[in-house]
Amino acid sequence: MPVYSEKVMDHFMHPRNVGEIENADGVGEIGNPVCGDMMTFYIKVKDNRLEDVKFKTFGCGAAIAVSSMVSAMAMGKTIEEAMAITSKSVAEMLDGLPKNKYHCSNLGADALHRAINDYLKKTGKPVVEIKEDHEE
Repeated sequence: MPVYSEKVMDHFMHPRNVGEIENADGVGEIGNPVCGDMMTFYIKVKDNRLEDVKFKTFGCGAAIAVSSMVSAMAMGKTIEEAMAITSKSVAEMLDGLPKNKYHCSNLGADALHRAINDYLKKTGKPVVEIKEDHEE
């Protein structure tokens, strides 16, 4: 059984920003068919900042904790700052993840980036190429 940090357990037991934003400016969804985790991020943007970030996640405790942490990290950030959130930075903010759960941090960062790119497409702005630091 994986050993989780106190931060992972806190974000799993008390997830932040759970829910859906009606009429979201951007929506990003991602899933992993191997583990069954599914994440959807919703964002509201005002003056180039993520004014609100919500998520819905179906998955293991690590997936829920990652989604919660990503939403907390992204809240209030500019588009550029939020696009700089990586799977590595998420795992670091959670004080690490077990190796077999690291893919959850990949999903969280990717889902956020997809929501941002959805917003950029809808507003006619150039989509940002996603350069991830995926690790397994």
